[in-house]
Amino acid sequence: MPVITVYAYAKLNLTLDVLGKREDGYHDLRMLMQTVTLRDTIKLETSGAEGVTVTTNLRYLPSDSRNIAAKAAERFLSETRAACGVSIRIEKHIPVCAGMAGGSADGAAVLRGLRDLLCPELTNRELARMGEAVGSDVPYCVLGGTMLAEGRGEILTPMPPMPMCHVVISKPNFSISTPALFSKIDCRKIVRRPDTAGAVRCLEEGDLAGLARRIYNVFEDILPAQYRDVGIIRGQLIERGALGAGMSGTGPSVFGLFEEEAAAKGAYQALKTAYPATFLAKIKNEV
Repeated sequence: MPVITVYAYAKLNLTLDVLGKREDGYHDLRMLMQTVTLRDTIKLETSGAEGVTVTTNLRYLPSDSRNIAAKAAERFLSETRAACGVSIRIEKHIPVCAGMAGGSADGAAVLRGLRDLLCPELTNRELARMGEAVGSDVPYCVLGGTMLAEGRGEILTPMPPMPMCHVVISKPNFSISTPALFSKIDCRKIVRRPDTAGAVRCLEEGDLAGLARRIYNVFEDILPAQYRDVGIIRGQLIERGALGAGMSGTGPSVFGLFEEEAAAKGAYQALKTAYPATFLAKIKNEV
């Protein structure tokens, strides 16, 4: 039966602001999102049998509909009424529970791959709409590139492509609960907010340095003391030449933007020993 290989690309939050809590229990967000080259590899195979199966190189990941990749496949089959089964094999490289939408990226890649196999007439925007029922970050991960994301993250406005640069990403040796962090934030008490409008102007002007200076995430201000490695990593990235650095999503991954490849490699080598989940990447403006 047909087999296809697709790639799931990590995202970073250049800015992240929480505007308020909604009646449905979610929060209204405003974020500048950017795809980078760090990726998972996914092999999809359709079959005559019914159902969706998932295997990964990480034994602790769920293989049923708790896995966003499986949930995405089930949604696709339901909406398109495709009469087939799907086998999904995921090779994970994006760290799990790291603030980089690794699971959502896998779900988005499954949607794109199944579209290519079964319904090539579907547009990316149609897939993004389908992804809204799968997860808040899935619509963005379907489209990728440089986007302003609002609402829960599903209201997406394309931005001018981010200038190319080198990226060092480092995940501390712990994870942070997204629901727990959202439960701590009180939008009425947020003092510092990202200059998202200024960051958009920098994108329009192709000003990488100005954009990097505006990297900011409101969640950094409410991190408990035990997560101090986030600040340590950010400081080390700046000391080693990053134009700007910050935490992505609800963390704990921290990234820095570098104009010079040599400086990025130096920062990568310096962080890798203490933080094994450290990666070199680049900006990716298409998925």
